[in-house]
Amino acid sequence: MRIGEASDHDLVTFYIKGNESAIEELLRRHKTKVYTSIYLLVKDQYLAEDIFQDAFIKVINTLRSGRYNEEGKFLPWVMRIAHNLVIDYFRKEKRSPTVTSADGTTDVLNFIQIHEESAEERMLREQTHADLRVMIHRLPDEQKEVLIMRHYADLSFKEIAELTDVSINTALGRMRYALSNLRKMMNVKELSNSRPNL
Repeated sequence: MRIGEASDHDLVTFYIKGNESAIEELLRRHKTKVYTSIYLLVKDQYLAEDIFQDAFIKVINTLRSGRYNEEGKFLPWVMRIAHNLVIDYFRKEKRSPTVTSADGTTDVLNFIQIHEESAEERMLREQTHADLRVMIHRLPDEQKEVLIMRHYADLSFKEIAELTDVSINTALGRMRYALSNLRKMMNVKELSNSRPNL
């Protein structure tokens, strides 16, 4: 069997038996998804690369020590390691991630439609983005985490459930609460903006 055709499970077995090219294939196969999920949370290329490398060092050390037992679930296991390293980083920094899309604008859940816009519309959009960022920061950590993983890391609820070590229903519930809380905050903001100044 050629290395490129082997399953993740077989590659792990080959690597444990001393085949170094097996870990290279696993790395090649999963680098984009793991790196992207880290980058979308930390928003810094160099930091994402550092955490990615730390994650794979941890993977290699675990495989070499014979402690790996996630049979058939290599990618979710690696994603969980990477996710835990990101959480550790934010705990150390005592700050939470900002949520921005690839082009640097906040467009969670397509709340904001962007079109040809006037200077006034652009100012309004930028203010809305800033407001939305503040609202996302106010969400409880577990809701913010699911929101980021779903809309920016493009993970399925099954993957999110595995990464955060909860049931799929819990992950779905957290997403529902996150959306509900964002809507409430937006409604409150709209109400306060529509009140005349006395």
